[in-house]
Amino acid sequence: MKIVMIGSGYVGLVSGACFADFGHDVVCVDKDAAKIDALKANIMPIFEPGLDTLVRNNVARGVLSFTTDLNEAVSGADAIFIAVGTPSRRGDGHADLSYVYAAAQEIAEAADDHTVIVTKSTVPVGTGDEVERICRETAPAKTLAVVSNPEFLREGAAIDDFKRPDRIVVGSEDEWAQDVLREIYRPLYLNESPILFTSRRTSELIKYAANAFLATKITFINEMADLCEKVGGNVQDVARGIGLDKRIGPKFLNAGPGYGGSCFPKDTLALLKTAQDHESPVRIVEAVVNANDLRKRAMGRKVIGALGGDARGKKVAILGLTFKPNTDDMRDAPSIAVVQALTDAGATVSAYDPEGMEEAAKLLPDVLMADGPYAAAEGAHALVMMTEWDAFRALDLTKMADIMAGKALIDLRNVYQPDDVAKAGFDYTSIGR
Repeated sequence: MKIVMIGSGYVGLVSGACFADFGHDVVCVDKDAAKIDALKANIMPIFEPGLDTLVRNNVARGVLSFTTDLNEAVSGADAIFIAVGTPSRRGDGHADLSYVYAAAQEIAEAADDHTVIVTKSTVPVGTGDEVERICRETAPAKTLAVVSNPEFLREGAAIDDFKRPDRIVVGSEDEWAQDVLREIYRPLYLNESPILFTSRRTSELIKYAANAFLATKITFINEMADLCEKVGGNVQDVARGIGLDKRIGPKFLNAGPGYGGSCFPKDTLALLKTAQDHESPVRIVEAVVNANDLRKRAMGRKVIGALGGDARGKKVAILGLTFKPNTDDMRDAPSIAVVQALTDAGATVSAYDPEGMEEAAKLLPDVLMADGPYAAAEGAHALVMMTEWDAFRALDLTKMADIMAGKALIDLRNVYQPDDVAKAGFDYTSIGR
């Protein structure tokens, strides 16, 4: 089948490359000519393990291409996916749907009759209704079906998530459109990946509900970590003890500095706004959002506390800046709040991240970006483990202690065991232990 992806960012590019790998003919469209030129040269706009190889192979096979020309791309398409950004709108926190609606209008003008338009972007409930209205108003003579097909991709594991999904959700009011989506996802269905067909509004809500629930699990275990520190418990044992319960499960129960990234912060906020608009408050989600915001700032105070309560004139080294490993995404990363707290307190901050320093430098101009973990730590009074990259799991702690001016190690991801850190001569602070 011929598939067109409108938007060649994280979701559009990964989805398009994976669809092409299944054997579909895929064209990725983007208004950013520089991005398209880079993709044609196999230069990825994001860091995602394996993505460059996947793109290169499918371009070579002739099943994946890139263009800025939407009109030419959509000719003959069976399905056109909208995968543009939906950032939080300034001022009120609602999802900014301007890119989605602009894409819908352009698609309706250019698409052939009897084409399926699929919203892959994360959008609030009812967005599909508005997209359908725009299509009908723009091209009243065409039969265009509007379908919701949310993505559930984890940054750093997106290709595997796409090819081996827990489920595929399709929201549609048209049976013929369901048949098109069923054929598109047939390679996954043969692997017994379940396809859940729902109404369009239900599909839109599933995406937000899933992210809000996962954000709740993260926030819950973080609060249990705080309680463990007060009562003398071990949050890792707590997490294992409750995670072995099949009703709960072990995933998203790793205590840390709070969630960040491109999805959880904006999606929980958008869900809150939708609930408020419909006078159906989601108080648990509201508490999660507030608790997570407070936690990020609290991590900065935790580092200052490990410095004896005074960071002025001291150097703090931070290992890891991105919100999670295996990505270069700095959006709402906890490191931003921690760095801000440290610089406000008069500290100098150095940092190293395997992939995120280029993006981090745009947001944290006062941070000294180092060439490696030991270079970042040299002369530092405190070392902060911020992101659990594999490159930080087996550091020579004795060497690290020797090159530092102080002996404070604040492990915000519980990467190390207390006994191992103590042997190297560090004063160790971890989360919930």
